[in-house]
Amino acid sequence: MSLADAVIPGRPVAVAPGVHWVGALDPEMRQFDIILRTANGTSYNAYAVRGHNGVAVIDTVKEDFAGDFFARLWACCKPEEIRAIVLNHLEPDHSGALPELLAAAPQAPLYISRPALGMLKGLLKDGLDPARIVAVTDDTRVELGGRSLRFLPTPYLHWPDTQCTWVEEDGLLFSGDVFGCHFCDARLFNDRAGDFRFSFDYYYQHIMRPFREFVLQALGLIEPLPIRLIAPAHGPVLRDHPQTYVRRYRQLAEPLLANEAAGRAKTLLVFYISAYGNTARMAQAVRDGAEGVDGVRVSLYDLVGGEPGPFADLIEEADGLLFGSPTINGDAVKPVWDLLSSLTLVKVKGKLGGAFGSYGWSGEAVGLIEDRLRGLKLRVPRSGVKVKLIPTAEELAECAAFGRDLAEQLVGRAGPRHIDFTAPQALSA
Repeated sequence: MSLADAVIPGRPVAVAPGVHWVGALDPEMRQFDIILRTANGTSYNAYAVRGHNGVAVIDTVKEDFAGDFFARLWACCKPEEIRAIVLNHLEPDHSGALPELLAAAPQAPLYISRPALGMLKGLLKDGLDPARIVAVTDDTRVELGGRSLRFLPTPYLHWPDTQCTWVEEDGLLFSGDVFGCHFCDARLFNDRAGDFRFSFDYYYQHIMRPFREFVLQALGLIEPLPIRLIAPAHGPVLRDHPQTYVRRYRQLAEPLLANEAAGRAKTLLVFYISAYGNTARMAQAVRDGAEGVDGVRVSLYDLVGGEPGPFADLIEEADGLLFGSPTINGDAVKPVWDLLSSLTLVKVKGKLGGAFGSYGWSGEAVGLIEDRLRGLKLRVPRSGVKVKLIPTAEELAECAAFGRDLAEQLVGRAGPRHIDFTAPQALSA
């Protein structure tokens, strides 16, 4: 392995002529932002871009690693050479060394997105001279002499303030969290590092997936660019076939089932779990009722036979979601809650939702599920169906009517319903 392709303490790494990685490695990190795990640690990537007239610093590092950052930065430039400081994202793992950098290079303006202005006040408690702050737009250019920076708005990937920085003369995209991953490897580049495909997809699923519509908007800006190298804020620098990673984002973000069913059908998913077969009978009746409505494609899933994770793609692309659970110890059962918990990573706002289930004593499961669905911003147009113990033929017919009614809601053939929460049925649901 060439020393030029590896991270050495205190030394910057050239990623392109006149462009250096000046970040830090965190190989021991095993959990990031509470929700992400990594077997390989992470990197905090920052970059110094040199032009004929000076240097731009793009992002910094987590505060604990500021020493590594400054050792590398001062090895490739002097503080007085810095003409611009760019933060693509203000989260602490990218901005931890910012206060010290601002003090070291008082001549350098700070370039951030407009949504970042409010966040900056919370980040720099002592304030900053407003004259040093530039809230960038699509038309903003930073001229370094022979190199210029411009900015691509990529809001909610994954904070409201995020942006990418584009060096158009060299085809370099400093992408922030986009196209990043938590994978620490001192070989630094994607063609030298270990296999990080799992980490790349895992990062997308947990960080970008909830904002899929914003991913698609960002891809509309990024895909036309003649990219030669992608320099993300975490993980390997993507110098070998960088467009492969852009295409992977498109694959991950594009709704496959929606394309398949486009213009033909609404999709309704019915998830259930059953202790003694009673909720299963209800689920089948709900499905049968829904299938009787033209223009609705219904799928039935027994949660005993699957983990929550693989259902996420189905849920994200569906129009309606129904959940069936027995009531055990005054609650819905764990597999249902596990699936509902996974929906925080999926855009479900505005989808149609509903619940049903069998119970022996009190029947709280249906109402608790409905409350969770409303909390996730699903539409719950009517009260669910509860059946005590074994459903009768009449009760199964009620389940079928429930499925049919919700399917008609999906295709716009049923009038809107409003639940009166003061009614005894609504309170007991």
